[in-house]
Amino acid sequence: MTNETAKAQLADLVEMVQGSFAAVARAQRDRARLTASARSGGRRVTVTVNADGVVIKTEFSADIGELTYSEIATAITAAAQEAAVQVKQKSQEILAELQAEQAKIPTLSEVFPLMPDIQAMMPTPPEVSMAPPNAAERRAPDADAGPRFENVEEFEHDPEARARTDAATPGW
Repeated sequence: MTNETAKAQLADLVEMVQGSFAAVARAQRDRARLTASARSGGRRVTVTVNADGVVIKTEFSADIGELTYSEIATAITAAAQEAAVQVKQKSQEILAELQAEQAKIPTLSEVFPLMPDIQAMMPTPPEVSMAPPNAAERRAPDADAGPRFENVEEFEHDPEARARTDAATPGW
């Protein structure tokens, strides 16, 4: 009886996972079709972006000539940024629906108690800056530094260098 119960639970789990894959595919399709448009410069500039925030269309109204080149450039940037924010919000709504569906599936640590919760270990990505190049918020104190480890033992990977150390000599 216990074996039959386990088989039924496993079958339910497999069905849930397959449904989750279908939901992921649907969310990916929905996200790929997303676009967003925003206007700026007194509604003289309209920019449309795709799901990745890439500009796919830029339109100017008939009275665009009333703006200076600098004002047009600023309006394009502002409209593109606003459209990117809109498309990101739409993407997050799709992702939230997907996450709600996937929350119904037990984690590996729930199925196998000794297994760590891998999802909880994943780092969250930082917010992407909308600041222009060389802005203060884009400068990081140590941008290319990797993870820092403390209380570790150094190990020389080069066999020839290891042979030259006192600890590796035959008479040690």
